[in-house]
Amino acid sequence: MKLSVCLDALYHGKDFFASLEEVRGIGYDTVEFWSWWDKDVERLAQLASDYNMTVASMCVKSANLVDEALREVYLEGLRESIVAAKRLNCRTLILTVGQELADVPREVQQQSIIDGLRASAPLVEEAGITIVLEPLNTLVDHKGYYLSSSEEAFHIIRQVGSPNVKLVFDIYHQQIMEGNLLANILPNLELIGHFHAAGNPGRHELSSGELHYGRIFEAIDAAGYEGYMGLEYFPVAAPEVGLKELLAASL
Repeated sequence: MKLSVCLDALYHGKDFFASLEEVRGIGYDTVEFWSWWDKDVERLAQLASDYNMTVASMCVKSANLVDEALREVYLEGLRESIVAAKRLNCRTLILTVGQELADVPREVQQQSIIDGLRASAPLVEEAGITIVLEPLNTLVDHKGYYLSSSEEAFHIIRQVGSPNVKLVFDIYHQQIMEGNLLANILPNLELIGHFHAAGNPGRHELSSGELHYGRIFEAIDAAGYEGYMGLEYFPVAAPEVGLKELLAASL
């Protein structure tokens, strides 16, 4: 397992490129972020090359899968995101599904997600990119969001049946919604393409709150996961404090 620093979270409101330089100086060689479309992709590509850094993940533009009427808008955003990802040598695109539609049955919305992912699969397979579907918590941070259950997300991914369509398992979100983290993660590890981590409650440093991340990371490592664990939290202390602690702990 490798660590990736989410710049849009840890350095929220700060200069993006100064944050990138700081993270490299601390000792991290991998970053991720949410939106690419409001950033200078060419400058980032050059700096990533200069600093010998990897972009682990970023989000799909115009990501809405529950509404079939927006399918073409979504697919166009995916095509644009693939172009940006290839320029940055980024192999993972994070995909949210949109807010639940109050007047549409859930099974219809779920089928729209499946159909949208099936339409996406040939595009990402050809590009050598994996899209990862993200369940979010609807109790604290994302009220009204359609997908909060990892079980439903795994079902959707199995229905799509593409090796390039997987799940991003956000440990913070799923602790809020489900708990039983390792019981949900380990049997489904082959369907997980990326992880996110934050302390709970509060979404702060990993050392805060109720989660024992050392044991969680050890179990995921022991199960053979070799991908990225995205550090996606809002720090209470200066960002470098928690980042240095994680490096020192060799997590």
